[in-house]
Amino acid sequence: MTAEIADVELALPVDVVHVVPWVDPVIDALGFDPRSDYVELFWLGVVGPSTTWLMRRLVAGLDRAPEGFALDLAETAQAIGIGGNGGGAGGRNSPFARTLVRACQFGLAQTNGTQLAVRRRLPPLNARQLERLPARLRTLHATWPLPARETPDAAARRARRLALTLSELGESIDAVQAQLGRWRFAPDECRAAAIWADAERAARAARAAAGPDAA
Repeated sequence: MTAEIADVELALPVDVVHVVPWVDPVIDALGFDPRSDYVELFWLGVVGPSTTWLMRRLVAGLDRAPEGFALDLAETAQAIGIGGNGGGAGGRNSPFARTLVRACQFGLAQTNGTQLAVRRRLPPLNARQLERLPARLRTLHATWPLPARETPDAAARRARRLALTLSELGESIDAVQAQLGRWRFAPDECRAAAIWADAERAARAARAAAGPDAA
């Protein structure tokens, strides 16, 4: 497999990196979960198994910690079976380093200093990527349904409705934000919806306490 971008510099520390979500409203609405059948059927043949497994693991981590988390490179390399004889991540030419580079080359992740920003959803394959697949998979891809796209405004309204329900059940702002993150809303959207819901719940309670005759 040849990379779509010839050179990607992996400017990351050799032991631990901080993984954060790569917020992209279009792909977040239009794309596919790395653990979906679409990714296993189509992306797997483009980026290979190690990058597919890595993306699944990273997105699962973001489900648990929507704001980001520390990733031990050696431990992760060993967990997905490419840690080498010593179990470490190795140098820049190690199998694990090449896996990280491939994720960046195909636009599934990007580095920003010591951070690794990761897409929570992967875009549909483009025409050039589809050429890498066997004819049977290309035919299947032509009939594969795309996810229903949700506009950013619609997503924000849905996040607010869910946040208000959680807030009225007694959840704190931080708890609401964390739960929205597990439901894969964008981090900024989670925080805004949680703050709005807390204020809206308080306003409704105040109106109810004041009674129907309040000005």
